[in-house]
Amino acid sequence: MCRNIKPLFNFEPATTPDEIEASALQYVRKVSGMTKPSEANREVFDRAIEEIAAATTALLDALVTKSPPRDRDAEKQKAIERGRKRDEQTRRRLLADAQ
Repeated sequence: MCRNIKPLFNFEPATTPDEIEASALQYVRKVSGMTKPSEANREVFDRAIEEIAAATTALLDALVTKSPPRDRDAEKQKAIERGRKRDEQTRRRLLADAQ
């Protein structure tokens, strides 16, 4: 999965339409292999983003959970820590390969 697409379910405050659209954009970019479509593909690219955002909104509205809402700041800190660990592992691996 693309690292830029973040979980959107069960947050307080609730996920915004902008966050949903940003995730839809990242998905379409990943699947199409294009960061900026040509004029010939602009309409289908934009339509795909709209459709995926609508489907995501419907999904999030329909999901239920008994878990308490997640805290955005706590989730952000967890992601930062995962990134640090990943970078550290990569550095160790590169140093070991260089020796």
